[in-house]
Amino acid sequence: MTLQELLQRALEARNAALTARSARQSELMALRSDPNLTVEAVTAAESARDEATRAVDAAQAEVARLENEIQEEARMSALQDEVRQTAPRPTGGARVTSEPEVYARGGDVSYFRDLMRAQTRTGQGVSEAGERLQRNSRQFVDQVRNAPRAETRALTTTDGAGGDFVPPLWLINEFIELARPGRVTADLVRQQVLPGGTDTISLPRLATGTAVAQQATQNTAIQNTDATTNSVSAAVLTLAGGQSLAQQLLDQSPINMDEILLEDLASDYAVKADVFVISNNAANAVGLISAAGTNVNVTATTLTGAGSIWAKLADGIQQIHTTRYMPATAIVMHPRRWAWIISAVDTAGRPMVTPDAMNPIAQSGGVISAGRVGVMQGLPVYTDPNIPTNLGAGTNQDPVLLVRERDIIFYESVPRAEASIQPGFMNLTVNLRFYRYVALHASRFTKSIAVLNGVGLVAPTF
Repeated sequence: MTLQELLQRALEARNAALTARSARQSELMALRSDPNLTVEAVTAAESARDEATRAVDAAQAEVARLENEIQEEARMSALQDEVRQTAPRPTGGARVTSEPEVYARGGDVSYFRDLMRAQTRTGQGVSEAGERLQRNSRQFVDQVRNAPRAETRALTTTDGAGGDFVPPLWLINEFIELARPGRVTADLVRQQVLPGGTDTISLPRLATGTAVAQQATQNTAIQNTDATTNSVSAAVLTLAGGQSLAQQLLDQSPINMDEILLEDLASDYAVKADVFVISNNAANAVGLISAAGTNVNVTATTLTGAGSIWAKLADGIQQIHTTRYMPATAIVMHPRRWAWIISAVDTAGRPMVTPDAMNPIAQSGGVISAGRVGVMQGLPVYTDPNIPTNLGAGTNQDPVLLVRERDIIFYESVPRAEASIQPGFMNLTVNLRFYRYVALHASRFTKSIAVLNGVGLVAPTF
């Protein structure tokens, strides 16, 4: 069955789920007007409605997945065509089905050294450098085409990526592995491929809705309220870094310095991408904390001990429930805040956060510096060292975030690595750079974010 056929089935399933949810909601409304109403009946009707809502969410997620897969397939086909047009045709009868990575980690050839030779047409082995760059491009296409779904989502955008400027495979692989510990929150929210050809991603939004009211009498006018619409926009910005080095270092070093420099640039990008998602504050590019100005805000001013944060978390969670009408899905905090929480003891001196469920305010998932560390109030808890610790009047507070992850969308392009000898040509200076395009929709549903802050969250003592 083709992707288009699967998408058509998914759309039909979504429409059926929407119809079912509407029916469950109507049944619930009718039940509430029943004079013989019972708590059990309402509970059952609400459960049926919630189940229908979950079915709608699942169907919508499947539609979005298939739409992305169709877009990725089209982009991948275009990239393959581009590489096929530039790749040298085989002259013999043999067919190579697989080959070692061109720029293998710790190998004898350097990606930037080859890139410089191919661009400037100087130095020994110019033609060999160009051939290696083309082979690397073909390997990139093959890797993306055969990679598991979890990886292709982060690699298949073609926004400005193609030909000889595709980074080596070891950079792509190592980037994913090294970036995860440095970008907990960025990886937690919903990921999307950044579309090309735009500097703003705008999403239409229903600003105010229609209305329903009881008809006064038969044959009289019913409620008629016009819905209004607007849109939310996310600016496409660039996260970039560079390094200048001597041509001699690139040519004569016994090790490939570009491996060390690219890994370092990619690692720092991971940190900056995470900070971008958490606390960026620019027009059409606000992070989770910055978007909270029009959102739920829980002031934690009376925290006298680690156990006292329990009620504040409950307040933040219920405010998402009662304003977004959907559940929060994650708690994110700085590692020092989690350490403060797990330091709590009861009146008998026993730890209140334990690996088991005996008398806990939370449940620990193990000793982890960044990532999922446990559970509180039924929600997974993540620690992220990029949560700021300099907020508040005393510049010593670290907020706690409660979020509904899928309501927040983070767009990223493929990573790009480039080299240039301008303007340092006469100094034998080579300039390296690494960058990605990003955009963030944190204000899509502002009520999906709750922020705990206040003097109760100053630097903890132990």
